[in-house]
Amino acid sequence: MRRSVVALSLLATLAIGSCVGAAQAFSAADDASRDGAGRGLNILVVGIDSRAGLSAAEKRRLHVGGKGCDCTDVMMLLHLSEDRRRASVVSIPRDSYVEYADTTPARLGKINGAYAMGGGPQTVRTVEKATGLRIDHYLETGFAGFEQAVDNLGGATVCTDKPLMDENSGLDITAGTHRTDGNTTLRYVRARHINKAGDLGRMRRQQRVVTDLLGRLSAEGALSTPLSAARTARALLKSVRTDERTGLVDLVRIGQALGRLSADRTEFATVPIDLFDHRVPGVGSTLVWHKSRSEALWKALAEDRPITGDPRIQPVPETPARTNPAGIAVRVDDAVVAAALRDNGFAVRDTSRFAPVARPDGPPVISHAEGREDDAATLAAALPGSRLRVVPGHDASFDVAVGTRPVTVKTVTWDRNVAEGAPVTAAHLTCAGRTP
Repeated sequence: MRRSVVALSLLATLAIGSCVGAAQAFSAADDASRDGAGRGLNILVVGIDSRAGLSAAEKRRLHVGGKGCDCTDVMMLLHLSEDRRRASVVSIPRDSYVEYADTTPARLGKINGAYAMGGGPQTVRTVEKATGLRIDHYLETGFAGFEQAVDNLGGATVCTDKPLMDENSGLDITAGTHRTDGNTTLRYVRARHINKAGDLGRMRRQQRVVTDLLGRLSAEGALSTPLSAARTARALLKSVRTDERTGLVDLVRIGQALGRLSADRTEFATVPIDLFDHRVPGVGSTLVWHKSRSEALWKALAEDRPITGDPRIQPVPETPARTNPAGIAVRVDDAVVAAALRDNGFAVRDTSRFAPVARPDGPPVISHAEGREDDAATLAAALPGSRLRVVPGHDASFDVAVGTRPVTVKTVTWDRNVAEGAPVTAAHLTCAGRTP
Protein backbone atom coordinates (compact mmCIF):
# COMPACT_ATOMS: atom_id res chain seq x y z
CA MET A 1 0.00 0.00 0.00
CA ARG A 2 2.98 2.32 0.36
CA ARG A 3 2.88 2.86 -3.41
CA SER A 4 -0.51 4.53 -3.11
CA VAL A 5 0.86 7.05 -0.61
CA VAL A 6 1.88 9.07 -3.65
CA ALA A 7 -1.69 9.54 -4.81
CA LEU A 8 -2.45 12.83 -3.13
CA SER A 9 1.11 13.75 -2.29
CA LEU A 10 1.78 14.18 -6.02
CA LEU A 11 0.62 17.72 -5.65
CA ALA A 12 2.02 18.20 -2.17
CA THR A 13 5.45 17.03 -3.28
CA LEU A 14 5.48 19.54 -6.10
CA ALA A 15 6.87 21.85 -3.47
CA ILE A 16 10.42 20.92 -4.33
CA GLY A 17 13.29 22.93 -2.99
CA SER A 18 11.77 22.75 0.44
CA CYS A 19 11.95 20.80 3.62
CA VAL A 20 8.99 20.20 5.86
CA GLY A 21 8.70 23.23 8.10
CA ALA A 22 7.05 23.58 11.45
CA ALA A 23 3.28 23.11 11.38
CA GLN A 24 1.43 26.40 11.11
CA ALA A 25 -2.02 26.27 12.73
CA PHE A 26 -4.82 28.62 11.74
CA SER A 27 -6.92 30.15 14.49
CA ALA A 28 -10.71 30.14 14.66
CA ALA A 29 -10.64 33.79 13.63
CA ASP A 30 -8.65 32.85 10.53
CA ASP A 31 -11.25 30.19 9.70
CA ALA A 32 -14.13 32.61 10.08
CA SER A 33 -12.46 35.22 7.87
CA ARG A 34 -12.29 32.73 5.03
CA ASP A 35 -15.87 31.51 5.29
CA GLY A 36 -18.22 32.65 2.53
CA ALA A 37 -19.61 31.84 -0.85
CA GLY A 38 -17.44 30.15 -3.38
CA ARG A 39 -17.53 27.45 -6.02
CA GLY A 40 -15.13 24.55 -6.10
CA LEU A 41 -12.29 23.87 -3.70
CA ASN A 42 -8.92 25.64 -3.55
CA ILE A 43 -5.86 23.96 -2.03
CA LEU A 44 -2.59 25.85 -1.63
CA VAL A 45 0.54 23.68 -1.74
CA VAL A 46 3.89 25.18 -0.75
CA GLY A 47 7.45 24.10 -0.11
CA ILE A 48 9.76 25.89 2.29
CA ASP A 49 13.35 26.61 1.32
CA SER A 50 14.97 25.36 4.49
CA ARG A 51 17.65 22.79 5.31
CA ALA A 52 16.60 22.50 8.95
CA GLY A 53 16.51 18.90 10.12
CA LEU A 54 18.59 17.52 7.25
CA SER A 55 21.86 15.84 8.14
CA ALA A 56 25.05 16.53 6.20
CA ALA A 57 24.68 13.15 4.50
CA GLU A 58 21.10 13.92 3.48
CA LYS A 59 22.13 17.29 2.06
CA ARG A 60 24.81 15.60 -0.02
CA ARG A 61 22.47 12.88 -1.23
CA LEU A 62 19.74 15.35 -2.15
CA HIS A 63 22.26 17.88 -3.52
CA VAL A 64 20.75 20.70 -1.45
CA GLY A 65 23.74 22.47 0.01
CA GLY A 66 23.72 26.15 0.89
CA LYS A 67 21.46 28.14 3.14
CA GLY A 68 17.68 28.18 3.02
CA CYS A 69 15.72 31.41 3.18
CA ASP A 70 12.79 30.34 5.37
CA CYS A 71 10.55 31.25 2.46
CA THR A 72 8.31 29.39 0.04
CA ASP A 73 10.38 28.05 -2.82
CA VAL A 74 7.48 26.57 -4.77
CA MET A 75 3.82 27.51 -4.63
CA MET A 76 0.97 25.81 -6.46
CA LEU A 77 -2.76 26.34 -6.31
CA LEU A 78 -4.99 23.34 -6.96
CA HIS A 79 -8.62 24.08 -7.84
CA LEU A 80 -11.09 21.19 -7.79
CA SER A 81 -14.34 22.01 -9.56
CA GLU A 82 -17.60 21.90 -7.62
CA ASP A 83 -18.66 18.72 -9.42
CA ARG A 84 -15.16 17.25 -8.85
CA ARG A 85 -14.88 16.47 -12.57
CA ARG A 86 -11.98 18.85 -13.26
CA ALA A 87 -8.74 19.90 -11.58
CA SER A 88 -6.78 23.04 -12.45
CA VAL A 89 -3.24 23.39 -11.15
CA VAL A 90 -1.64 26.84 -11.32
CA SER A 91 2.04 27.39 -10.55
CA ILE A 92 2.72 30.72 -8.84
CA PRO A 93 6.33 31.89 -9.41
CA ARG A 94 8.16 32.48 -6.15
CA ASP A 95 9.47 35.88 -7.32
CA SER A 96 5.97 37.21 -8.09
CA TYR A 97 5.78 40.87 -7.00
CA VAL A 98 2.67 41.29 -4.86
CA GLU A 99 1.28 43.24 -1.95
CA TYR A 100 1.44 41.33 1.32
CA ALA A 101 -1.73 40.88 3.35
CA ASP A 102 -2.31 42.64 6.68
CA THR A 103 0.56 45.14 6.45
CA THR A 104 0.26 48.79 7.47
CA PRO A 105 1.47 50.73 5.62
CA ALA A 106 1.06 48.52 2.55
CA ARG A 107 4.17 46.50 1.84
CA LEU A 108 5.12 44.88 -1.46
CA GLY A 109 7.67 42.17 -2.17
CA LYS A 110 8.19 38.69 -3.54
CA ILE A 111 5.33 36.36 -2.74
CA ASN A 112 7.75 33.81 -1.29
CA GLY A 113 8.62 36.29 1.48
CA ALA A 114 5.17 36.07 3.05
CA TYR A 115 6.14 32.84 4.84
CA ALA A 116 8.95 34.50 6.78
CA MET A 117 6.49 37.18 7.91
CA GLY A 118 3.92 34.83 9.38
CA GLY A 119 4.27 31.26 8.18
CA GLY A 120 1.44 29.40 6.52
CA PRO A 121 -1.38 31.72 7.65
CA GLN A 122 0.35 34.81 6.24
CA THR A 123 1.16 32.95 3.03
CA VAL A 124 -2.49 31.94 2.61
CA ARG A 125 -3.77 35.44 3.28
CA THR A 126 -1.28 36.94 0.84
CA VAL A 127 -2.27 34.50 -1.90
CA GLU A 128 -5.92 35.27 -1.21
CA LYS A 129 -5.22 39.00 -1.49
CA ALA A 130 -3.25 38.62 -4.71
CA THR A 131 -5.71 36.27 -6.43
CA GLY A 132 -9.06 37.18 -4.93
CA LEU A 133 -9.68 33.49 -4.27
CA ARG A 134 -10.55 31.83 -0.97
CA ILE A 135 -8.06 29.14 0.08
CA ASP A 136 -9.82 26.18 1.69
CA HIS A 137 -6.86 23.92 2.52
CA TYR A 138 -3.11 24.31 2.97
CA LEU A 139 -0.35 21.69 2.59
CA GLU A 140 3.40 21.96 3.12
CA THR A 141 6.06 19.40 2.25
CA GLY A 142 9.75 18.97 1.37
CA PHE A 143 12.81 17.37 -0.20
CA ALA A 144 12.82 13.97 1.43
CA GLY A 145 9.06 13.55 1.12
CA PHE A 146 9.20 14.04 -2.64
CA GLU A 147 12.11 11.65 -3.06
CA GLN A 148 10.37 8.93 -1.05
CA ALA A 149 7.04 9.46 -2.82
CA VAL A 150 8.56 8.94 -6.26
CA ASP A 151 10.50 5.89 -5.09
CA ASN A 152 7.33 4.42 -3.58
CA LEU A 153 5.67 4.69 -6.95
CA GLY A 154 8.54 2.97 -8.74
CA GLY A 155 10.08 6.08 -10.26
CA ALA A 156 8.93 8.74 -12.70
CA THR A 157 9.16 9.07 -16.47
CA VAL A 158 11.27 11.97 -17.73
CA CYS A 159 11.73 12.75 -21.41
CA THR A 160 14.00 15.30 -23.05
CA ASP A 161 15.15 15.89 -26.61
CA LYS A 162 18.59 17.06 -25.46
CA PRO A 163 20.99 16.39 -22.57
CA LEU A 164 20.15 18.27 -19.38
CA MET A 165 22.81 19.37 -16.91
CA ASP A 166 22.49 21.70 -13.94
CA GLU A 167 25.31 22.08 -11.46
CA ASN A 168 23.16 23.60 -8.72
CA SER A 169 20.63 20.77 -8.57
CA GLY A 170 23.06 18.04 -9.62
CA LEU A 171 20.98 17.07 -12.65
CA ASP A 172 22.82 15.18 -15.41
CA ILE A 173 20.73 13.13 -17.84
CA THR A 174 21.10 12.30 -21.51
CA ALA A 175 18.58 12.91 -24.28
CA GLY A 176 15.73 10.41 -24.47
CA THR A 177 13.09 8.94 -22.19
CA HIS A 178 14.18 7.80 -18.74
CA ARG A 179 12.63 6.09 -15.73
CA THR A 180 14.15 8.12 -12.90
CA ASP A 181 14.30 7.36 -9.18
CA GLY A 182 13.25 9.84 -6.51
CA ASN A 183 16.68 11.44 -6.22
CA THR A 184 17.12 12.06 -9.95
CA THR A 185 13.53 13.25 -10.29
CA LEU A 186 14.12 15.70 -7.45
CA ARG A 187 17.10 17.13 -9.32
CA TYR A 188 15.06 17.32 -12.52
CA VAL A 189 12.25 19.37 -10.99
CA ARG A 190 14.59 21.62 -8.97
CA ALA A 191 16.89 22.59 -11.87
CA ARG A 192 16.70 26.27 -12.80
CA HIS A 193 19.71 26.71 -15.07
CA ILE A 194 19.13 24.34 -17.97
CA ASN A 195 17.14 26.63 -20.25
CA LYS A 196 16.35 30.31 -20.78
CA ALA A 197 12.93 29.98 -19.22
CA GLY A 198 14.42 29.70 -15.70
CA ASP A 199 11.70 29.25 -13.11
CA LEU A 200 9.00 28.92 -15.77
CA GLY A 201 10.81 25.94 -17.24
CA ARG A 202 11.27 24.42 -13.80
CA MET A 203 7.57 24.74 -13.04
CA ARG A 204 6.63 23.12 -16.34
CA ARG A 205 8.95 20.20 -15.57
CA GLN A 206 7.25 19.79 -12.20
CA GLN A 207 3.91 19.71 -13.98
CA ARG A 208 5.17 17.06 -16.41
CA VAL A 209 6.32 14.81 -13.57
CA VAL A 210 3.01 15.13 -11.76
CA THR A 211 1.17 14.35 -14.99
CA ASP A 212 3.15 11.13 -15.36
CA LEU A 213 2.61 10.06 -11.76
CA LEU A 214 -1.10 10.86 -11.79
CA GLY A 215 -1.53 8.90 -15.00
CA ARG A 216 0.17 5.88 -13.50
CA LEU A 217 -1.96 6.02 -10.36
CA SER A 218 -5.12 6.23 -12.43
CA ALA A 219 -4.02 3.18 -14.40
CA GLU A 220 -3.36 1.28 -11.16
CA GLY A 221 -6.72 2.25 -9.64
CA ALA A 222 -5.15 3.95 -6.62
CA LEU A 223 -7.64 6.03 -4.59
CA SER A 224 -10.53 4.41 -6.43
CA THR A 225 -12.25 3.33 -3.19
CA PRO A 226 -12.86 5.12 0.12
CA LEU A 227 -10.74 2.50 1.90
CA SER A 228 -7.67 2.95 -0.29
CA ALA A 229 -8.08 6.72 -0.15
CA ALA A 230 -8.24 6.65 3.65
CA ARG A 231 -5.07 4.58 3.88
CA THR A 232 -3.33 6.99 1.54
CA ALA A 233 -4.49 10.00 3.50
CA ARG A 234 -3.27 8.55 6.81
CA ALA A 235 0.13 7.89 5.31
CA LEU A 236 0.21 11.35 3.76
CA LEU A 237 -0.35 13.02 7.11
CA LYS A 238 2.92 11.47 8.32
CA SER A 239 4.98 13.44 5.80
CA VAL A 240 2.90 16.49 4.83
CA ARG A 241 1.96 19.34 7.14
CA THR A 242 -1.55 20.77 6.93
CA ASP A 243 -3.53 23.57 8.53
CA GLU A 244 -6.25 22.98 11.13
CA ARG A 245 -8.93 23.07 8.45
CA THR A 246 -7.45 20.08 6.65
CA GLY A 247 -7.95 16.66 8.21
CA LEU A 248 -8.18 13.03 7.20
CA VAL A 249 -11.70 13.33 5.76
CA ASP A 250 -10.67 16.30 3.60
CA LEU A 251 -7.65 14.47 2.22
CA VAL A 252 -9.73 11.39 1.45
CA ARG A 253 -12.22 13.47 -0.52
CA ILE A 254 -9.50 15.34 -2.40
CA GLY A 255 -7.62 12.13 -3.10
CA GLN A 256 -10.69 10.35 -4.46
CA ALA A 257 -11.49 13.31 -6.70
CA LEU A 258 -7.96 13.36 -8.14
CA GLY A 259 -7.97 9.60 -8.59
CA ARG A 260 -11.06 9.73 -10.79
CA LEU A 261 -9.80 12.40 -13.20
CA SER A 262 -8.58 11.60 -16.71
CA ALA A 263 -5.73 13.48 -18.39
CA ASP A 264 -8.08 15.70 -20.37
CA ARG A 265 -9.82 16.72 -17.14
CA THR A 266 -6.63 17.93 -15.45
CA GLU A 267 -5.24 21.35 -16.41
CA PHE A 268 -1.87 22.95 -15.72
CA ALA A 269 -0.74 26.55 -16.11
CA THR A 270 1.61 29.18 -14.75
CA VAL A 271 0.46 32.69 -13.86
CA PRO A 272 0.93 34.87 -17.00
CA ILE A 273 3.88 37.22 -16.59
CA ASP A 274 4.23 40.73 -18.06
CA LEU A 275 7.66 41.81 -16.73
CA PHE A 276 10.25 39.07 -16.25
CA ASP A 277 12.98 41.13 -14.60
CA HIS A 278 11.31 43.96 -12.70
CA ARG A 279 14.01 45.44 -10.48
CA VAL A 280 12.90 46.78 -7.10
CA PRO A 281 15.39 48.44 -4.71
CA GLY A 282 15.79 46.32 -1.62
CA VAL A 283 13.86 43.44 -3.17
CA GLY A 284 15.81 42.53 -6.30
CA SER A 285 14.61 40.99 -9.54
CA THR A 286 10.90 40.24 -9.48
CA LEU A 287 8.17 38.98 -11.80
CA VAL A 288 5.14 41.16 -12.46
CA TRP A 289 1.94 39.38 -13.42
CA HIS A 290 0.20 40.31 -16.67
CA LYS A 291 -2.73 42.30 -15.28
CA SER A 292 -5.59 41.38 -17.62
CA ARG A 293 -4.50 37.80 -18.26
CA SER A 294 -3.84 36.93 -14.62
CA GLU A 295 -7.13 38.53 -13.61
CA ALA A 296 -8.88 36.40 -16.24
CA LEU A 297 -7.17 33.32 -14.80
CA TRP A 298 -8.29 33.98 -11.24
CA LYS A 299 -11.79 34.90 -12.43
CA ALA A 300 -12.09 31.60 -14.31
CA LEU A 301 -11.18 29.69 -11.16
CA ALA A 302 -13.52 31.81 -9.02
CA GLU A 303 -16.35 31.04 -11.45
CA ASP A 304 -15.36 27.37 -11.57
CA ARG A 305 -14.61 27.46 -15.31
CA PRO A 306 -11.83 25.68 -17.26
CA ILE A 307 -8.63 27.66 -17.78
CA THR A 308 -7.67 25.96 -21.04
CA GLY A 309 -9.04 27.37 -24.29
CA ASP A 310 -9.77 30.80 -22.78
CA PRO A 311 -8.25 33.52 -25.05
CA ARG A 312 -8.50 36.03 -22.22
CA ILE A 313 -5.95 33.99 -20.29
CA GLN A 314 -3.89 32.85 -23.25
CA PRO A 315 -4.47 34.84 -26.47
CA VAL A 316 -4.12 32.77 -29.62
CA PRO A 317 -1.78 34.53 -32.06
CA GLU A 318 -2.32 34.17 -35.78
CA THR A 319 1.23 32.88 -36.25
CA PRO A 320 2.81 31.64 -33.00
CA ALA A 321 6.59 31.32 -32.72
CA ARG A 322 8.34 28.58 -30.77
CA THR A 323 11.33 30.75 -29.89
CA ASN A 324 12.21 34.43 -29.62
CA PRO A 325 13.05 35.90 -33.08
CA ALA A 326 15.43 38.36 -31.43
CA GLY A 327 17.79 35.48 -30.66
CA ILE A 328 17.84 34.15 -34.22
CA ALA A 329 20.62 35.47 -36.48
CA VAL A 330 19.67 35.29 -40.16
CA ARG A 331 21.52 36.04 -43.40
CA VAL A 332 19.08 36.85 -46.21
CA ASP A 333 20.03 37.26 -49.87
CA ASP A 334 17.06 39.47 -50.75
CA ALA A 335 16.85 43.08 -49.51
CA VAL A 336 13.04 43.26 -49.31
CA VAL A 337 12.73 39.97 -47.43
CA ALA A 338 15.63 40.95 -45.17
CA ALA A 339 13.91 44.22 -44.22
CA ALA A 340 10.60 42.46 -43.52
CA LEU A 341 12.25 39.84 -41.29
CA ARG A 342 14.15 42.58 -39.45
CA ASP A 343 10.86 44.41 -38.79
CA ASN A 344 9.58 41.09 -37.46
CA GLY A 345 12.25 41.05 -34.76
CA PHE A 346 14.86 38.72 -36.28
CA ALA A 347 18.56 39.63 -36.13
CA VAL A 348 19.05 40.07 -39.86
CA ARG A 349 22.09 40.64 -42.07
CA ASP A 350 21.31 41.64 -45.66
CA THR A 351 23.49 39.61 -48.05
CA SER A 352 21.59 40.51 -51.22
CA ARG A 353 24.74 41.83 -52.92
CA PHE A 354 26.08 38.27 -52.86
CA ALA A 355 22.89 36.72 -54.24
CA PRO A 356 23.16 34.58 -57.40
CA VAL A 357 21.93 36.10 -60.65
CA ALA A 358 19.77 33.05 -61.34
CA ARG A 359 17.51 32.31 -58.40
CA PRO A 360 16.76 28.66 -57.52
CA ASP A 361 13.32 27.45 -58.51
CA GLY A 362 10.61 27.41 -55.88
CA PRO A 363 10.15 28.87 -52.38
CA PRO A 364 12.95 30.11 -50.08
CA VAL A 365 15.44 27.59 -48.70
CA ILE A 366 16.44 27.91 -45.02
CA SER A 367 19.80 26.31 -44.25
CA HIS A 368 20.85 25.73 -40.64
CA ALA A 369 22.98 23.63 -38.32
CA GLU A 370 21.87 20.46 -36.58
CA GLY A 371 20.02 20.92 -33.31
CA ARG A 372 18.39 24.23 -34.30
CA GLU A 373 14.99 22.81 -35.16
CA ASP A 374 12.96 25.06 -32.86
CA ASP A 375 14.56 28.26 -34.19
CA ALA A 376 14.18 26.92 -37.73
CA ALA A 377 10.46 26.39 -37.09
CA THR A 378 10.13 30.01 -35.94
CA LEU A 379 11.87 31.31 -39.05
CA ALA A 380 9.83 29.01 -41.30
CA ALA A 381 6.63 30.31 -39.69
CA ALA A 382 7.63 33.80 -40.82
CA LEU A 383 8.34 32.45 -44.33
CA PRO A 384 5.40 30.13 -45.06
CA GLY A 385 6.11 27.47 -47.64
CA SER A 386 9.88 27.68 -47.23
CA ARG A 387 12.02 24.56 -47.30
CA LEU A 388 14.31 23.59 -44.41
CA ARG A 389 17.76 22.14 -45.02
CA VAL A 390 20.03 20.83 -42.25
CA VAL A 391 23.71 21.38 -43.11
CA PRO A 392 26.29 19.52 -40.96
CA GLY A 393 28.93 21.93 -39.72
CA HIS A 394 26.83 25.01 -40.48
CA ASP A 395 27.57 28.02 -38.25
CA ALA A 396 25.16 29.48 -35.71
CA SER A 397 23.39 31.75 -38.21
CA PHE A 398 20.58 30.78 -40.56
CA ASP A 399 20.87 31.34 -44.31
CA VAL A 400 17.79 32.20 -46.36
CA ALA A 401 18.13 31.75 -50.12
CA VAL A 402 15.13 33.35 -51.82
CA GLY A 403 13.91 31.44 -54.87
CA THR A 404 11.77 32.28 -57.90
CA ARG A 405 8.45 32.03 -56.06
CA PRO A 406 7.05 35.28 -54.55
CA VAL A 407 7.74 35.52 -50.82
CA THR A 408 5.23 36.48 -48.15
CA VAL A 409 6.68 37.39 -44.76
CA LYS A 410 4.22 36.80 -41.92
CA THR A 411 4.37 38.48 -38.54
CA VAL A 412 5.14 35.88 -35.88
CA THR A 413 4.27 36.29 -32.21
CA TRP A 414 6.56 34.96 -29.53
CA ASP A 415 5.15 34.85 -26.02
CA ARG A 416 7.39 33.55 -23.28
CA ASN A 417 4.32 32.54 -21.31
CA VAL A 418 3.33 30.23 -24.15
CA ALA A 419 6.73 28.57 -24.23
CA GLU A 420 6.58 27.23 -20.68
CA GLY A 421 3.39 28.29 -18.94
CA ALA A 422 0.38 28.25 -21.25
CA PRO A 423 -2.73 26.49 -19.91
CA VAL A 424 -2.76 22.92 -21.22
CA THR A 425 -4.33 19.64 -20.23
CA ALA A 426 -2.25 16.86 -18.76
CA ALA A 427 -2.59 15.01 -22.07
CA HIS A 428 -0.29 17.61 -23.67
CA LEU A 429 2.39 17.22 -20.99
CA THR A 430 3.03 13.50 -21.34
CA CYS A 431 6.09 12.29 -23.25
CA ALA A 432 3.80 11.08 -26.04
CA GLY A 433 1.81 14.29 -26.27
CA ARG A 434 4.20 16.98 -25.06
CA THR A 435 3.95 20.36 -26.74
CA PRO A 436 6.30 23.34 -26.64
